[in-house]
Amino acid sequence: MLEKMVEKLDTEAVIQEFETLSMDAGRVQRETLMKILEANGETEYLLKWGLNGRTDPDSFKACVPIVTHKDLEPYIQRIADGEKSSILTGKPISTISLSSGTTQGKPKYVPFNDELIGSTMKMYKTSFSFRNREYPIGNGKALQFIYSSKQFITKGGLNAATATTNVYRNAEFKKTMRAIQTPCCSPDEVIFGGDFHHSLYCHLLCGLVFREEVEVVSSTFAHSIVLAFQTFEQVWKELVADIRDGSLSSRITSKSIQSAMAKLLKPNPELAETIYNKCLGLSNWYGLIPELFPNAKYVYGIMTGSMEPYLKKLRHYAGELPLLSADYGASEGWIGVNINPKLPPELATFAVLPDIAYFEFIPLENDLNALQVSGEPQPVGLTEVEVGKEYEVIVTNFAGLYRYRLGDVIKVRGFHNSTPELQFVCRKNLLLNINIDKNTEKDLQLAVATAATLLAEEKLEIVDFTSLADLSTEPGHYVIYWEISGNADDELLQKCCNCLDSAFLDAGYVSSRKVNAIGPLELRILIRGTFHKIMENFVQLGAAVNQFKTPRCVGPTNHKVLDILSNNVVKSYFSTAY
Repeated sequence: MLEKMVEKLDTEAVIQEFETLSMDAGRVQRETLMKILEANGETEYLLKWGLNGRTDPDSFKACVPIVTHKDLEPYIQRIADGEKSSILTGKPISTISLSSGTTQGKPKYVPFNDELIGSTMKMYKTSFSFRNREYPIGNGKALQFIYSSKQFITKGGLNAATATTNVYRNAEFKKTMRAIQTPCCSPDEVIFGGDFHHSLYCHLLCGLVFREEVEVVSSTFAHSIVLAFQTFEQVWKELVADIRDGSLSSRITSKSIQSAMAKLLKPNPELAETIYNKCLGLSNWYGLIPELFPNAKYVYGIMTGSMEPYLKKLRHYAGELPLLSADYGASEGWIGVNINPKLPPELATFAVLPDIAYFEFIPLENDLNALQVSGEPQPVGLTEVEVGKEYEVIVTNFAGLYRYRLGDVIKVRGFHNSTPELQFVCRKNLLLNINIDKNTEKDLQLAVATAATLLAEEKLEIVDFTSLADLSTEPGHYVIYWEISGNADDELLQKCCNCLDSAFLDAGYVSSRKVNAIGPLELRILIRGTFHKIMENFVQLGAAVNQFKTPRCVGPTNHKVLDILSNNVVKSYFSTAY
């Protein structure tokens, strides 16, 4: 009986609740801050700043400073080491989340608690409700390419894993997946398997077994979906053989996965023949996803920011199926929900849920004018942001982060009732910078996309890319690393290199290049599979595959990634554009 109650989500009621919250977002924000401060006002951290029980926004902002993760690291480390006192939260923290580690080269510890689980499930339900209004699904299954990271116990006995793993392991996750009619077609043993290559193979196999029931194909990030179907291209005949014979490939050595898959696999020559013929009938794998899964309604995952470069390949696999961008969040918590799922991913916006955290925004264009006497940037509240302007996001959540710089740059695209709709622009600290130049992740993406059109003329594509501001030369210069899908001749790659250099339009870059204060851009071509090695490196550090993001700009301290890149360069070109 409880199962049946769980399985029915009243999507219109969920939408109505969101509408009510967004009608008076300012009031909801004040109430949310009050709840956070009432629950945690007696913690060591908040007592230190002299709030003395006050819960209003003005007192909070006057007393508590804006911080980075580095400022909170000593407090979080003490929690991880097992201190029992109320350091950041009133209730004890029993779980630590690890960020993906792709930005700085090593994962960060972030406190995780039931309140964050609650806001995650709320986000899933709200997002699904808007999505289902436009693309209704039945009681099918989801082919979810999701993976657990390595878990470990901290010195103080706390469980530590990536944020996604902490969510998947929580009982609420399965309950919510049933409620939103998208239970995962893979058993837990596959999701939590120790080897992601084995898990990925079995996800594909489970999807094919349930191909008629699959209505959604998804992962946390677009990259994981592309990776899955690139893998399918390599192993499809083996998958067909497993289905035909009803037995699992010998490549899968995990006993728990073998046992779980044995319950799903029965000899099915007819299904094997169908899949075999579908694959043979495709032209260069275009439209692979709807051919394999005829009842799929859409492909779903985070497709903004550093995921945008994968959209071309994902559209190739998806054919006519719509791509729907998932919601906006970070390891530190959720921010906004995609309430306009029909917008293409490049235009996706996210309406802030005003009751999941307390939000502030530092105006970026006025950073110097917006300084207080103390030198702290003056942020504005959720309802005070202006359409068309860019801001850095500051979050105060229910898990011990207070006025925390998330490091994201967003643009306000509009308002839904009184809550803003945000577009993710880039990570603030991912800057290519040598002199007076400032090129963001977005600038890099645009430059790479411009140069990629030259490759496309020769039916080649960029598999993945990253960059480095190389200060080891005099003058310093930009290095762009490309992994491409085939062999290109020197003349074409030299043109690409010149095109990249010319495509950085930042005035500081152009003027510095003209006077040779920044040296010629260098394009380095990598061996196929290099970015896979980089991903493997992060997985070994404890990241989950579905939480992996290729670092778009590699910092000088990220020695392991720099080593992998430098050991896999096959060709190098210097720009003659200036």
